[in-house]
Amino acid sequence: MQVAVLASGSTGNVSLLQTKQHKILMDAGLSGKKTKQLLQAVGVDIDEIDLAFLSHDHTDHSGGLGVLLRRYPRISAFANAGTWQYLLDTDKIGRLPVQQLNTIEPGQTKTLGDLDVTAFATSHDAAQPQYYVFSSGGQRMAFLTDTGYVSAQVEDTIQDCDAYLMEFNYDTQMLRHGPYSWSLKQRILSDVGHLSNKEAGTALADVITKRTKHVFLAHRSQHNNTQQLAHQVAKDLLIQQDADFASDLRLIDTEPEQPTGLITI
Repeated sequence: MQVAVLASGSTGNVSLLQTKQHKILMDAGLSGKKTKQLLQAVGVDIDEIDLAFLSHDHTDHSGGLGVLLRRYPRISAFANAGTWQYLLDTDKIGRLPVQQLNTIEPGQTKTLGDLDVTAFATSHDAAQPQYYVFSSGGQRMAFLTDTGYVSAQVEDTIQDCDAYLMEFNYDTQMLRHGPYSWSLKQRILSDVGHLSNKEAGTALADVITKRTKHVFLAHRSQHNNTQQLAHQVAKDLLIQQDADFASDLRLIDTEPEQPTGLITI
């Protein structure tokens, strides 16, 4: 299994996963044109994409999905019933071709050729947010952003993966003293908001093992965090929490519009 984080942040989120049989988009928060450009940057033709998984309805994760489905009818898209219902009722991303829409609910695992996908519920102020563990060829990768906290049940689901994409959204002091309104700060800090660097690092320390070789630090706020700070907090907490991690574990920074390389996990 290979992965590239094409874009990660409040302006749009989309990642690519590849197995021998599938090319998969995780979220679709950018325009079709931008997604096509970023895929080309990692050597993938957008016409080869055949699956897409949606975490929740917020525009920075779903805004480009309607265009992609209408323009590329071979894509089968997956989300839970609550997310599809909200998007269809509100028409936020235009007409969705219902024949391309498929459901996967929290707690379910779908097998699609050489790919197993397990969905799990998260805590965020969206219609019905969820994320996924992707498994293929003996490798597992978990995606987890846009959640106010990481429950014990979620930790059990994502334990012992080869790779993680984890939200390191904000530094608490930068957020509290930053430019946002108090109501927005309260939302981000709440149990249906986002993960701070410390919360993410603590959760990560609980779930990684020596099997884990790649951690993508994702969904970093451009106003309330820095790349250097998120990276250092993650590194320090893994050491302080006596996490069971291998010496060759890579912490990989992600960017709002600059893809990582295509990495084999």
